[in-house]
Amino acid sequence: MPLRLDERAPGFERAFSALVEARREETADLRAQVAAIVERVRLEGDPALLDFTRRFDRFDPGDAAGLALDRAVLERARTAIAPELRAALELAATRIRAYHERQMPADLAWTDEQGVRLGLRWQAIDSVGLYVPGGKAAYPSSVLMNAIPARVAGCRRLAVAVPTPDGVINEAVLAAAAIAGVDEVWRIGGAQAIAALAWGTASIAPVDKIVGPGNAYVAEAKRQVFGRVGIDTIAGPSEVVVVADGTADPHWIAADLLAQAEHDERAQAILITDSDALASAVERAVEALLAEAPRNAVARTSWAEQGAVLLLEDLERAPELVDRLAPEHLQLVVADPEALAARIRRAGAIFLGAHTPEVIGDYVGGPNHVLPTGRTARFASGLSVFDFLTRTTILGCDRASLAALGPAAVTLARAEGLAAHALAVELRLGAAG
Repeated sequence: MPLRLDERAPGFERAFSALVEARREETADLRAQVAAIVERVRLEGDPALLDFTRRFDRFDPGDAAGLALDRAVLERARTAIAPELRAALELAATRIRAYHERQMPADLAWTDEQGVRLGLRWQAIDSVGLYVPGGKAAYPSSVLMNAIPARVAGCRRLAVAVPTPDGVINEAVLAAAAIAGVDEVWRIGGAQAIAALAWGTASIAPVDKIVGPGNAYVAEAKRQVFGRVGIDTIAGPSEVVVVADGTADPHWIAADLLAQAEHDERAQAILITDSDALASAVERAVEALLAEAPRNAVARTSWAEQGAVLLLEDLERAPELVDRLAPEHLQLVVADPEALAARIRRAGAIFLGAHTPEVIGDYVGGPNHVLPTGRTARFASGLSVFDFLTRTTILGCDRASLAALGPAAVTLARAEGLAAHALAVELRLGAAG
């Protein structure tokens, strides 16, 4: 059974704080193992990449050319998949593209009161590596969610890395790559894929930034190559918080919780409610659904070890608790979800009302499903076009505006003991005189 906390019971605050602070990431220290993989790929390139692919993915590509899938293969996959799946991917792609196009920022340019020309210019990152998981499950939706914002931003090269364990290629992933318009697909995974994208090999050109979720080895590799390349975030186990009042359908809520629990044994599903009857009904419904769930073992472990039901006297305190949890996904199944959402400050994504299950956001809603996990919504946001853009500031002075600003700059430079800084301005001020 999941953890159950009642706000009216002694020790609630201590138990809730422990829930908030509990870490769900894999505890094994992988730094040395990952560092060895990354270093070997950096030094040896393709031979190391081929060796790791044979060992870890049990797939022999023959040579480096066997790791690449060309555009014709992607297009054949798009044609080969079931029509309803192709239509669903195309609908998702259309909505994801439309949502992210609205995020594109405008350049800025103005002249202030001193006559200084100021501006801000946005430019796309040139080359991006997109990691798509392919171990426990394959995720064509991740291809769309990672590639489409990068394409909307204007990135020139999109290189996908997706492992193919035992050589099995998921045609839906390839079809999604074709729909999203990626440039390259490489059959590589794990820390070795991250290293290849970061450092490059004879076959794979290096990228400027790597995005996309993966297992603990991928996460650690992203940590280690950060600085050589940019990264989006370090993704942890997925999570959902559902805030529901007594009017919610317990079977719907149970399904929403299990939709998260089936991802991974360390995924977390939390229900916050002010209805004891709903809490008990949801727990019963979860057990009934678990008996029939295809991923029964995974979901049952997640629900039993990571799940929680929080019973509040009323939902007035729910925003405070949600903000402390800072969840990746937040469902508000209450009478007035907009009013409650307005009081929430820390959540990766909010889903409004009983008819907006988080699963719609996973696939076809439009907003990105790559979201901050592990309470990082306190300081991070979901993937967007901004992750694929850089900002360049613009500053321009003429003689008059330099005369207006220069003396203050000289004063500050001398206060910091930087005489050459001061001189660079004083020479110009003297010439102006």
